[in-house]
Amino acid sequence: MSSVPISNSTIRLNAADNVHVARRPLETGDPLGMGDARATGPVPSGHKVAIRAIGVGESVLKYGQTIGYATQPIAAGDHVHLHNIAMHESEVEHHFASDARQTQLLPKAERRTFQGYLRADGQVGTRNYVGIVSSVNCSATVSKAIADHFNRKGGLDGFPNVDGIVALTHGQGCALSIKTEGYEVLTRTLSGYARNPNFGAILMIGLGCETNQISLITGKFGLEEGPLLRTMTIQQLGGTRKTVERAAEIINEMLPAVNAMERTEQPLSGLKLALECGGSDGYSGISANPALGYASDLLVQHGGTACLAETPEIYGAEHLLTRRAVNPAVAQKLMDRIAWWREYTARNGAELNNNPSHGNKLGGLTTILEKSLGAVAKGGSMPLEAVYEYAEIIDRTGFVFMDTPGYDPVACTGQIAGGCNMLIFTTGRGSVSGFKPVPTIKVATNTAMFEQMSEDMDINCGGIVTGEETIQEAGEKMFETLIAVASGKRTLSETYDYGDNEFVPWQIGAVT
Repeated sequence: MSSVPISNSTIRLNAADNVHVARRPLETGDPLGMGDARATGPVPSGHKVAIRAIGVGESVLKYGQTIGYATQPIAAGDHVHLHNIAMHESEVEHHFASDARQTQLLPKAERRTFQGYLRADGQVGTRNYVGIVSSVNCSATVSKAIADHFNRKGGLDGFPNVDGIVALTHGQGCALSIKTEGYEVLTRTLSGYARNPNFGAILMIGLGCETNQISLITGKFGLEEGPLLRTMTIQQLGGTRKTVERAAEIINEMLPAVNAMERTEQPLSGLKLALECGGSDGYSGISANPALGYASDLLVQHGGTACLAETPEIYGAEHLLTRRAVNPAVAQKLMDRIAWWREYTARNGAELNNNPSHGNKLGGLTTILEKSLGAVAKGGSMPLEAVYEYAEIIDRTGFVFMDTPGYDPVACTGQIAGGCNMLIFTTGRGSVSGFKPVPTIKVATNTAMFEQMSEDMDINCGGIVTGEETIQEAGEKMFETLIAVASGKRTLSETYDYGDNEFVPWQIGAVT
């Protein structure tokens, strides 16, 4: 989608659609821009309006795809939403790798670069933090106390090249079996953060008696102790006060080396971008998400990596990804993860085809199919190179997918554990999260929300809705912002020092 055709009052996304999206609040009698059709009643901005009659049981079409079925007769001009749409189990036709092709990279001489921190393992950081990884909730308070000493009590004075100390604390680490899926996910997540290139050094802290032993993590994932990777336990050191004091001494030993690290010119192949949307509205799939898709395509063409996630929020649109898979095996892995989600939700008394959240509904999204079709737009048009399980290390360049829940903090945590060093987050309602150690660029889908929350939004894509900007123009602007932020420009969430509480590993299974 290179541009959005608009009338004075509605947006038409596909010639096959029988609903349009209201570009502004509609009142009874307002023309819809299709023949003599007029609104039969009020339609909120971003919501759907029928542009022809839709019979009971007939598909409601948006983006040229079915987003639900009419539960009652819908007349041309009617507001189309929860009161007259329902959805059935998603059944779409798959053509594995039917659009398979190689990613076409730009010639090396034409590829852009950024200013990043080249690490010893070859990864490139966009920030230069010291991380404190808590193995268990029992060491969380101590970990935060250590971080506070440096971040808020002058402990970083004299180290201007260190972005801060990040305490990665969580509510897990004990009362689980090491043979379970939940343990595998937790240890993958913690080890992934320990090797994320936005950290110049890592200190891992445990209690000592927990199930999630640090030695098991370091041994399994090949994390070798050295000057910039240290471990300790509270019980071995003799209590909380002694641990805080010793940890402060260790970090003080690390700081000169971390502070000496400097930005140098690096290829965009060093960027791994997490693609995320949250607090979505009816404009998400029209403005910010396709603009981000355009930007992610540019990143891939310059040699970088873009990672789409949130498996429950591609449900019903997965056929758009499987046909882009580079081979049938990649497509099948995506379908295997969706099959896992069907079983997972069933055994927990839930369902995969759930409706969007309260805020999504207020913003005009009616079914998960509609939300998924808009969410997939973040993934652009490049070939799907690989599918990863939660927090697996992303070892392929290009466009990839990671299996995560749809809950934003959990999804982003998995992507960052996989190695993402940048994050672009689109929102229509106004999500305000930050995700240390990764800079988060917030993108508004509409101008009204951007102006209401201008202190939190970095980019406004509302011009796409009004017709003042094309998707291509907005995507190019987003791409330039991505390079600038990767090179050190601060996002608004960084300006306000947000992002200390969004480390939320996915908790799977029983707590015993």
